[in-house]
Amino acid sequence: MNKRSLIFLFLFAALSSLCTFNIRADEPQVSQAALIKNAQAFTEAFEKADAKAVAAFWAEDGDYVDLDGRQLQGRSAIENAFKDFFAENKGLKLRIDVKSVRFVAPETAIEDGITSAIPPDGAPPSQSRYSNVHVKKDGQWVLLSVREAPYTPPGNHEHLRGLEWAIGEWVDEGEGPEVDHATFEWAPENNFIISTQDATVRESW
Repeated sequence: MNKRSLIFLFLFAALSSLCTFNIRADEPQVSQAALIKNAQAFTEAFEKADAKAVAAFWAEDGDYVDLDGRQLQGRSAIENAFKDFFAENKGLKLRIDVKSVRFVAPETAIEDGITSAIPPDGAPPSQSRYSNVHVKKDGQWVLLSVREAPYTPPGNHEHLRGLEWAIGEWVDEGEGPEVDHATFEWAPENNFIISTQDATVRESW
């Protein structure tokens, strides 16, 4: 999958994910319904490779900044970029993980999450982080700002941090002739814990 294919993946994910995110009970139900409706319509336009319809989800002055820092300003630039994207990428699937959706004002919502782009040839998915700002203009929710950033999956260190107390050398001197030794240490990059164990016999036993 070429590099450009990553440019718009998170946009599709962000809008599609609105169908499943959890909005607090005190958020306006009308806003929730509007965002879900946008997500469904965006999905249909994306699957039809309709660049004009996709770009229409942005505000007229909306913008997008990709992983390389390239900025697309306005619907026209976004539509042209989508035309290239649809011409070069067909059959792409997407998995999304919405981390948060916050209504910071009645007419402004901020969404953050992670996208996984799955190519049709079965190659490993490409992942990225995104942050979108949705605003309500003339009664319609649109994208005002979209930002994409590299995503690095968390390593095992996050899961093993609770065992950090065990790092070091341990000795079990029981009543028998054997003395058991155990050493625990972090592997390179701290993604695994290496354990070394041995036993010795007391000379005086």
